[in-house]
Amino acid sequence: MRDTLIKLLKFLVGSIRDLAPIIAVVLFFQLVVLQQPLPNIGQLVVGVIFVLLGLTFFIHGLEQGLFPIGESMAHAFARKGSVPWLLVFAFALGFGTTVAEPALIAVAAEAAKVAADGQLIQSSEQAMSQYANGLRMSVAFSVGFAILLGVLRILKGWPVQWFIIGGYIMVVIMTAFAPEAIIGIAYDSGGVTTSTITVPLVTALGVGLASSIKGRNPMIDGFGLIALASLTPMIFVMGYGMVVL
Repeated sequence: MRDTLIKLLKFLVGSIRDLAPIIAVVLFFQLVVLQQPLPNIGQLVVGVIFVLLGLTFFIHGLEQGLFPIGESMAHAFARKGSVPWLLVFAFALGFGTTVAEPALIAVAAEAAKVAADGQLIQSSEQAMSQYANGLRMSVAFSVGFAILLGVLRILKGWPVQWFIIGGYIMVVIMTAFAPEAIIGIAYDSGGVTTSTITVPLVTALGVGLASSIKGRNPMIDGFGLIALASLTPMIFVMGYGMVVL
């Protein structure tokens, strides 16, 4: 219990250190540049405290739960030697974590509202819900595919740079043909997928898998999954826009 409290205290100090520059920038521009008082100071203070506590518990949870389980499952699959099940797990992990991403849910809902306002889709609740769900499923499927491809890359020892170069060439080509209304959403989708839920588990999977395979370097081969996970949504969402819009 004492060790846990000491760790939490260290994480809290780290959270304060990480948030301090952001708070300093906001205060500087609000008080010095804009020369306006802070609105609802009490509410802001409470909000900052909640952010500090949330960030502290989140980081502690990652260290205690998500990272260990990701690495242990990667080791278990590697020992079992079942490549098909490992690939199925990789796809399911990418798909499941992305569907649950709060940032993706928010972006998809906002994109549906904007598409309805721009008369790209009907303004009915059903049409907006279908558009948002289709966008989420497209992104989730793309991340699942990316993690599957990344795990296969680790197993085969393929260089990650060729996947990244080829992927971005495809993004540039598709940008020339995709509807303008979907391009910005597609580019943003690559960022929102690599967020609080997806990154810890996917990173742990890659590092754990590379550590379990003879001849693989966790530093060289274990990373790169997140890069693929942020690349493929741009391709799939633009493809989704070509079909829907």
